[in-house]
Amino acid sequence: MHLLGFMMYTPINHMTLSWADPEDRQVEGFGSMEHWQDLARVMERGRFDGLFFADVPAVYDFYKDTTDVAVRHGVSWPAHDPVALIGVMGAATRHLGIAATVSVASQHPFLTVRSLSSLDYLTGGRVGWNIVTGNARSEHRALGLEVMDHDERYDRADEYMEVCYKLWRGIPADAIAADRAAGVLADPSRIGRIAHEGRYFQCRATPSVLPSPQARPVLFQAGSSERGQRFAVTHADVIFSIQPDLKRMKAFMAQIRAAAREQGSAREPKVTFAVQPFVAGSREEAARRRDDMLARIPIDAALTRISGTFGVDLATVDIDRPLQDLDTQASRGLVKAMAGMFGDERISLREAVRLSGLAGLIPQLLGTPEEIADELEAIWRETGCHGFNVTPAVVPGGYEDFVDRVVPVLQERGIFRREYEAATLRGNLVGG
Repeated sequence: MHLLGFMMYTPINHMTLSWADPEDRQVEGFGSMEHWQDLARVMERGRFDGLFFADVPAVYDFYKDTTDVAVRHGVSWPAHDPVALIGVMGAATRHLGIAATVSVASQHPFLTVRSLSSLDYLTGGRVGWNIVTGNARSEHRALGLEVMDHDERYDRADEYMEVCYKLWRGIPADAIAADRAAGVLADPSRIGRIAHEGRYFQCRATPSVLPSPQARPVLFQAGSSERGQRFAVTHADVIFSIQPDLKRMKAFMAQIRAAAREQGSAREPKVTFAVQPFVAGSREEAARRRDDMLARIPIDAALTRISGTFGVDLATVDIDRPLQDLDTQASRGLVKAMAGMFGDERISLREAVRLSGLAGLIPQLLGTPEEIADELEAIWRETGCHGFNVTPAVVPGGYEDFVDRVVPVLQERGIFRREYEAATLRGNLVGG
């Protein structure tokens, strides 16, 4: 079983208004290198493969066509660039990988490779890149761009990756001679020049960043549509997914395996699922802890979060009607996903949004360390997934509880490492 921390460089850690909890230290530590380095050390103590940062670079603006609600309640605002934390956290650790989300809508592939591969080189091969195509309207507005159709975003991303691969392959690992006597750093004939003229990108360049011990950053991707899954199995070393329950996790694994076969891939796709653990002395105590946090969330904050995630203005929907009675074209996908979480209950969209505002659609694991380990092991064995992206409700206490109480149970069962196998993220997470 493999474990990754799952965070955002915002005041919340995938739980709306978690920053307001008396035990949370995210706001106080937001601008502190020491906070982030201490957190990295906690995860390395727990032998996590790495820390995975989700990111939405601009403020949620779908709900009521305004950013005011997100700003007022700190719903993923402020949103700093997680790439900036790679060097900070990498300097405090020796084995922990750090993966940051970078949108291909935001910058040219040459700059993305230069930034991430420089950090990958500095950390000795411990960087990952979560590739997103940039579907947030607010991101496109901030950059002055038009939002592309869904499938075309992936066509553009395919070409984006083509340029990246050319740059990564341009400098062989043994190309640097550093011959002081001859005054020769490298043989120019061994460096691959790039001359890319495509539909979306042009790049004529000499690669400028040396390869790390893992050659290039480990690639993550979270495509859920049919087109997104094709992109993921083509490019990703690890596919990340948020599925609300075991049934849908198993269905997603089947879809990804089918997509891999259709693409002619011989390797088994490696998939990690997001989970939100509440570690306590009993399941009842964990549920009370969760419910206390839930009661603090204003409905507007929850609606802003879900509207931004799904690209649906829930101000235009009667949220007091039962989920089963809603069938508007704009919100159909959202309603279907939420209905899956709550089964056949006649729950209103208001209540469903309030409950899911706690963690998006990430399933919650409630109970003692042994009970949470039981659930993780059951999911891992039944789905055949690679592991989990762990996102506790509060920081850093949630990670400390998981590392100090749940990880030892997994280790005793022989299903999680006691020591790192390699010095690179690739070596620990996917081998090689």
